[in-house]
Amino acid sequence: MNLQIEKVPGPIGTILLVFEGENLRALDFSDYEDRMHRLLKLHYGIVTLAPGHTPIRKEIEAYFEGDLKAIARIPVQTAGTAFQREVWKALTTIPPGATKTYGEIAAAIERPKAVRAVGAANGANPVGIVVPCHRVIGANGSLTGYGGGMDRKKWLLAHELRVSTSNRP
Repeated sequence: MNLQIEKVPGPIGTILLVFEGENLRALDFSDYEDRMHRLLKLHYGIVTLAPGHTPIRKEIEAYFEGDLKAIARIPVQTAGTAFQREVWKALTTIPPGATKTYGEIAAAIERPKAVRAVGAANGANPVGIVVPCHRVIGANGSLTGYGGGMDRKKWLLAHELRVSTSNRP
């Protein structure tokens, strides 16, 4: 499979956008590039990445500048199992500045006992930030793991809360 990649500087590190045409296929941070390649291989087999430019970049930049709805405008096309895609779709319903637990996501997809499977699907999300897996927390309200690192998860949640709060009447 032939895909393109663009590197975008951001406030929490360089972001790698992997895309095909207008569709985002993967998003990761440059210091996690090895993991991104493993996920690409897992989902698509052998992948060739060529440098390119994508309008997705503008939406990512807008998100970091405070337009939290910008990421919802990014067309995403991912592989993954039907269950993973169901979880990822549920993640997109969590509003910016809000969080949900793994249990709440499991209940939302009508599989209340699938909490661990939801966690695994959350961890396999290839398009973090856009499919906001950073908005998922532990049952006790604690921050749990994030593929981009806990400092980034804290920053993303604080950014969204700050912007959401400042936009309220």
